[in-house]
Amino acid sequence: MGKAYKFLLISSAILGLLAIGMLIFGGGILATDPFLVSSLICLAIGGRNVSILNQMSFTIWVMAAVSVGFFYPQYFQKIGDFKFTGFIVPLIQLIMFTMGTEMSLKDFEGVIKTPKAVLIGLVSHFTIMPLVGFTLAKSFSFPPEIAAGVILMGSVPSGVTSNVLAFIAKANMPLSVTIAAISTLVAPFMTPLLMKLLAGQYVAIDLQAMMLHVAEIIILPIILGLLVNRFLINGVKRLQTMLPKISMLGVLMMMIVIVSSGRDSLLEIGPLLFLSAMIHHTIGYLLGYWSGRFMGLDEASCRTISLEVGMQNGGLASGIALQMGKIATVGLASVIAVPWMTISGSMLSNWWRKKDNENKELLILNKNKSTESI
Repeated sequence: MGKAYKFLLISSAILGLLAIGMLIFGGGILATDPFLVSSLICLAIGGRNVSILNQMSFTIWVMAAVSVGFFYPQYFQKIGDFKFTGFIVPLIQLIMFTMGTEMSLKDFEGVIKTPKAVLIGLVSHFTIMPLVGFTLAKSFSFPPEIAAGVILMGSVPSGVTSNVLAFIAKANMPLSVTIAAISTLVAPFMTPLLMKLLAGQYVAIDLQAMMLHVAEIIILPIILGLLVNRFLINGVKRLQTMLPKISMLGVLMMMIVIVSSGRDSLLEIGPLLFLSAMIHHTIGYLLGYWSGRFMGLDEASCRTISLEVGMQNGGLASGIALQMGKIATVGLASVIAVPWMTISGSMLSNWWRKKDNENKELLILNKNKSTESI
């Protein structure tokens, strides 16, 4: 099996070089197909045998899904009169249901134990990212619906990914779960309100309708998941092992459908959107961390707030864009942001973890030196 993984990694490198060659000498990004798609798939599978690549496996699969939707849009738009975008909301609801099955009332104990940290995290999340998104939309002079998508990406709650990265970063896990859960539950009110205030100049926002749509996408599936977890605890254990994988597959399918539907807009505005996403989420990590530091929180809690502010629920942003009837424009910012969030969040979390390990080794070394000197 090790030889097979090695062969796939070598194949990925060769195909990647061919893709770069076609990009430079073969007529632009469209000429890189199918080398880029094949390279990413080989990297995702072959990387399972390499620790750092295995940690980024889902990110690589997201990039592969985006590439598939970009290069083969004709296969993922509709069959007959049925549009594939009809799958998006049910897929998001499935992901929210999965989140609900993994939650319980204990997840909210953090509000009682660390109310200050929870409040700082929530306020930072729903101020920093929306305002930075608004500033970027203005600064880049995006077309109105693209600008609204950037603001929307900053106005949604944090996602489950932030909890995973908080664990890797050796951050405050209970705080991470609490902030993610509460930000998700208040999203039916906060997200539409922020969109009305900040994006109303770009697109028409029906505040009441958006609140109902967000509640339908988030609250109902989560409540159902909580009920399943509460009353069918024995049966849900097997379900919980399957649902995360189904959810990840759902995310990949969403990426393909959204990219294929907005492929023409991506060709025009894609590079600028990617630059905007890089700035948006990097500032989120930075200001989130220092908002905790400024308020006197410990290192682990600051790391948590950094990730909870910088990581957004891209799937929910896509679902809202679909409900607005603007998935091919408003929904594009989330497609661009998800791969960058996953990559940058993973890098930041692993850097923090490595830093802790190095500090631990240094303390042990100094302790040994002190013992020898005595």
